[in-house]
Amino acid sequence: MGSKYTKRYTEEFKRDAIALVDSSGKTVTAVARELGISSESLRGWYRKAKADRGEGEPCELTSAEREELKRLRKEVREQQQTIEILKKATAFFVKGNDR
Repeated sequence: MGSKYTKRYTEEFKRDAIALVDSSGKTVTAVARELGISSESLRGWYRKAKADRGEGEPCELTSAEREELKRLRKEVREQQQTIEILKKATAFFVKGNDR
């Protein structure tokens, strides 16, 4: 089972680890082992950094695109709630006018 404690790394540490992978010519796994971190964590950071530089897979989103998608999904959720409230209000007032 996983640990209850998830270690958080600073953005500076992540940048340095990614730079070490780029500059050393070593694999992500080897660098992660040297730094004492999970290879999957470093692999994720590295993949994200490559996407942000425009070097990722064609369908991979950049951080800016991910943030925009998150913002737009929130906006859609809020608008759907507003529409539902307006539908209920309309039904209430239509019922009131029928009396």
